Parts: sequence; C-alpha cells; structure tokens
Amino acid sequence: MKRLGLLLMMMLAFLACNDEKKDQAVKTEVKKEKLPPIEKEYGFVLNDFEVIKDTIQPGDSFGYIMDQNGVDHGKVFEISNKVKDTFNPARITAGKKYVILKAKDSAKTPKFFIYENDKINYTVVSIGDSIYAEKKKRPVTVKRREVSGVIVSSLSEAMETQGLSNLLVYELSNIYQWSIDFFKLQKGDQFKMVYHEKYIDDTVFVGVEKVDAAVFKHSDKPFYAFRYLNDTVTGKASFYDEEAKALQSFFLKAPLDYSRISSRFTKRRFHPVQKRWKAHLGTDYAAAYNTPIVSTANGRVIASGYTSGNGNYVKVRHNDKYTTQYLHMTKRAVRKGETVKQGQVIGYVGSTGLATGPHVCYRFWVNGKQVDPFRQNLPSAKKIEDGLKDEYFAYIQPLMEELEQIPYKNI
Repeated sequence: MKRLGLLLMMMLAFLACNDEKKDQAVKTEVKKEKLPPIEKEYGFVLNDFEVIKDTIQPGDSFGYIMDQNGVDHGKVFEISNKVKDTFNPARITAGKKYVILKAKDSAKTPKFFIYENDKINYTVVSIGDSIYAEKKKRPVTVKRREVSGVIVSSLSEAMETQGLSNLLVYELSNIYQWSIDFFKLQKGDQFKMVYHEKYIDDTVFVGVEKVDAAVFKHSDKPFYAFRYLNDTVTGKASFYDEEAKALQSFFLKAPLDYSRISSRFTKRRFHPVQKRWKAHLGTDYAAAYNTPIVSTANGRVIASGYTSGNGNYVKVRHNDKYTTQYLHMTKRAVRKGETVKQGQVIGYVGSTGLATGPHVCYRFWVNGKQVDPFRQNLPSAKKIEDGLKDEYFAYIQPLMEELEQIPYKNI
C-alpha cells in the first residue's frame, strides 16, 4: 500500500509539473501574439517611428507640409539649400505620395521626409540633426511571360479580357507602328507575345520592362517582331522581322530601284502641261515605262484609282502621322484596303493623267500636310549588315519556336 501511495504521489507531481509547463507555454504564446509585426519600408523599420503617410494636394508646398509637421521656416530654408542638388522641394507634384518619419519622443521630432517619385523610385530626405538627401529604388523583380489574344472590338479590349496591362497596347502599337494600322484592326486578328513584367515584392505590377518577341496576325498575314541589339554604339535595341528587316522602318529614299529626279518639291514651278506657274508638292522620278514602283514603307492602301490629273495612282497610309502617294502609273498592282510592306510593288511607271513622259510623282504627307520628304527627319533603325544576319537568325530561332508553341486565342 505504501508503494502504491508513493506511486500516486509521484504521478500527481508529474502531472502538476506538466500543467505548469503548459501554462507557461500558453503565456509565452500570448506574449508573442501581442507583439506587432515588424514593418520594413524605404530601408527603415517603421515600428521605430511615428509614421505619417499622405498625398501632396494641389497648392501644397514643401514648406507648408513641413510647417504642418512641426518644422520651422528657418529649418525648411536650411534643408532646401542643402539638398537642392538631389531633391528640389519646389518641384514636388500634386498626387505624389510622401511619408514623414517622426521620433517616438514627446515632441515627435520629424526625422525623415520620403517623397515617392514613382512606384519604383523615391527620395529620402534626412531632416533631423543631419541634413542630406538620397535617391533610392524599391527592389524590383522581373517575370517573363507568354500571352496571346484575339481582337473582337479593339486591342485595349483584348488586353482587358486577358487581364493584361494597357501598357502592352502601347508596346505593340509602338513596335508595329510601321507595319499595322491599329485604327484598322479587324475582328479575328490575333497576337502572341513574349515579354518581361516588373514587380515590387513579387506582387505589385509596376510596368513592362521589355518585349522579346511578338507576332501579330493581321488580315491573315503574320507580322513578326524580335527585339535585337544591333547598334552597340548607342546600346539601343530595335525590332526586326523574320527576314532581318527593321520594323521601326525608315522610308526608302525613292519609290524606284533606279531613277533620276526630274522635278523636285517646290512651291512654284512652271507646269509642262498646264503651261502656268503653280506649286509642285511632290518629287518626280523619271524612269522607263513599266518600271516597278514600290511602297517606301509599310502601310495600308487607302486609295487606288484614277483621276484626270493624277492618272492611275495609289495612296498609302503608314501610320497616323505619315502618308505617301504615287501618281501617273501605267497600271496599279494593289487595291484599296490591302496591307503592303516596304519595297512591295504597288504599280508601274506610266504617263497617265497630266504627264508629258513616263515618271512617278511621289508625294509625302506629315500630319495631313504635304511636305518635301528630303527635308524630313524620318525615324530609322540601324540595318543588320549581310555578314551579321546569320548571327541574327541564330538568335531569333528559339524565340520563333517559342512563339509557335504559344496557342492563338480564338473568338
């Protein structure tokens, strides 16, 4: 019996000790739960400060914001002078976010002013005992993505349906501005892209870093685009197609492979047929009958017809800024609505309309105004030299295969 009693006493003692340990663990856990989570941002532990977050309102000035947070005018003047090379307080913009970090003392002394330049870049201004300013960036991660879409009503709508950023509309329209008229997209047009997105903390989307490759099937014609660094001097990449032709296309110098200029653009010329002085808002290239005439840049045919003055003519819209026209053809090779590429034959030299001999009158519009093409600062991309094309083709081959493996979206 004594042994049994002793055993019971030992068991009770063990259980009591175990309960005490459990109670202690529960108390420790409660204490842990009560501790606020550590919040880090802008390179600071925000828990260490009294934090004021706000947005600059119309009419706000740096001085006014500082005054509202206990910084006197003399200190504001000192801060402005010392940090002006890094941060100009006079140029803060309404709508931008800012943060003020104050000490956790009785006076709540302002220590730092943080100005968000954009989602990635920000400026830290030390406004305490030591005054200085530093430009900083949030850590950004880049994710590579593959997407495809189909046009039902517009490119913007197609992006929205896919849950994609409208920034991709800008990217595609910029890439294809010389190849596709985005005002003339058709229902059923399709696109595929391989591109990189930028994120803060792996979750907050902050923009498109770059597009590696794309294909846009417009009017059942595929238009390929590959980003390629061909100009190592400037370090600027351009887009080229599957044949190594630049998409950010410059205009050909002439609509004929071989010709001579017989009459230049002028505001006053004696017309050989009408026998009077008048403006000649085009450039005449003399050539033999039936010499092929080519489009000087990618675009869409917006007119193909005949008038008594122009004879057989073709007019091509290249984008919302540039349009060209080709007059006096013996015959036309394209119809209104067709998409044409740079160098594609659109007609043949003739002398129809008001013409005394075989030539093509080449006309050039910028924003609806006829101008002399030789006086325009036209966009261009560095040409890939023949000796470097094999290297380019080897570079785009895996990108081409990747695009082919992405399925097209259908309506």
